[in-house]
Amino acid sequence: MLMRTDPFRELDRLTQQVFGQGSGTWSRPAVMPMDAYRAGDEFVVVFDLPGVNPDAIELDVERNVLTVKAERRPSAAGDNVEMQVAERPLGVFSRQLFLGDTLDTDHIKATYESGVLTVRIPVAEAAKPRKIAIESGESRKEITA
Repeated sequence: MLMRTDPFRELDRLTQQVFGQGSGTWSRPAVMPMDAYRAGDEFVVVFDLPGVNPDAIELDVERNVLTVKAERRPSAAGDNVEMQVAERPLGVFSRQLFLGDTLDTDHIKATYESGVLTVRIPVAEAAKPRKIAIESGESRKEITA
């Protein structure tokens, strides 16, 4: 299961939303929006990364920390272009998720389609419910643990 242990990261995200600070740098990346849910035997995390080239996305797992970093670069507008409105956030975006021991970090799968990065993390076999046989002198029963 996903563990949220950094309340200041969420406060940073809210501050950026309120004050319109959308540009991130490698030393201080902006936060990307996400959804997370469990679907059957896997945990799914979905990140919004519109306009980001798939080659500019990094997905790493170290110990039980999943790190997603992406960079949205400015489009090549040309020499004779004068920008009138620039509201789309550019720069570096990052998110770290602390994964519980009940998830199988060795079998994570990620797909990127239409500006949405979907990460699927299976639930570890040891964390799934299973039946345990109980033996007695008279008969053998099964119960669900």
